[in-house]
Amino acid sequence: MKLIHCADIHLDSKMTSNLDKAKAKERKFEILGTFLRMIDYAEDNGVSGIIIAGDLFDTTTITATTRNSVIDAITSHEDIAFYYIRGNHGGSERFLEAIPEIPDNLFLFDRNWKQYKLSTLGDRNVTISGIEPDGSDTGALYSSLILDPRDFNIVTMHGQISAYKNENDAETISLNELRNRNIDYLALGHVHEYQEGELPPRGKYCYCGCLEGRGFDECGEHGFVLIDVNENDQTYRTEFIPFAKRNLHEVHADISGCRTTPEIRHCMDEAIERQNCDAKDMIKVILEGEIDVDCEKNTDYLGRVLTDSFYFGKIQDKTKIRIDYNDYALDASLKGEFVRIVQGDENLDEEEKALIIRCGFQAFDKEDFEL
Repeated sequence: MKLIHCADIHLDSKMTSNLDKAKAKERKFEILGTFLRMIDYAEDNGVSGIIIAGDLFDTTTITATTRNSVIDAITSHEDIAFYYIRGNHGGSERFLEAIPEIPDNLFLFDRNWKQYKLSTLGDRNVTISGIEPDGSDTGALYSSLILDPRDFNIVTMHGQISAYKNENDAETISLNELRNRNIDYLALGHVHEYQEGELPPRGKYCYCGCLEGRGFDECGEHGFVLIDVNENDQTYRTEFIPFAKRNLHEVHADISGCRTTPEIRHCMDEAIERQNCDAKDMIKVILEGEIDVDCEKNTDYLGRVLTDSFYFGKIQDKTKIRIDYNDYALDASLKGEFVRIVQGDENLDEEEKALIIRCGFQAFDKEDFEL
């Protein structure tokens, strides 16, 4: 039996923190498209059920296109069972209210543990149990989870794992409280990157991550987890399936010693190449290191280079300015006098002095200020 574990799709996210209006709209459609492609993948690969471990939607505002597309995807794939945890983001209630009748293949959870049997082989079952706690009684939450040790038991929840139980906190999941409860696979949502670990004595927990990265705090590969259960001996294997249309990359480029924009671009290109970024991806390059105060550095131009090469690109400048005052101690030029005046100002710290001198040099050279 094959199952998909996905979570944190965040359909109808605004996507405007980095993208302009047109690309934000396009990206919203791409995330919906990836979700629908995943369901087609399930059909093509003999997947029996899809676990959505929370946050299918991003807010309570759901477009008609998204709502109707999700409903159609569920009802048109009647051989696939959908197990749906709502999560901590809004939208789920409005989505469910918009369905005249809950489809037979859509299985929901509530504030008490609910269990579904997927298959039966002799006296053994494959089960999925889940809960959507409200934080009112976390002690009873764990003690009320009863699982048959003969079964292959999948449990799904949405929240942040912790070693310990937090009273009246619906979004914290205590791993210690879930030990020794006959769990084979704990399907989690809430963390947006793939993570897994042991859940003694017989299982493991897993965050599948989000299907698509939305910002540069969600870099790297994204997708879902494919669970393949051998119903005869109840062994299983899992595989992370990269599935995002686009990946996001944060690239660190040390430009220490560079004196011109072309030299900086060369360092930047080498850093990008080492990270295997694809033209369809979104990329943020962070410039680091120390540069001389008179370094010619045009981040507007470098940002345009990224924009022309990738779906989206941006530059973040974290370089520090280095100045050797000895170079200007005997300089009789206007630059030298300017440096000595700034150097002697006791109201400025060294970083402020370097920035002022850099701006002054750019003004002398009739350049736009580029800090």
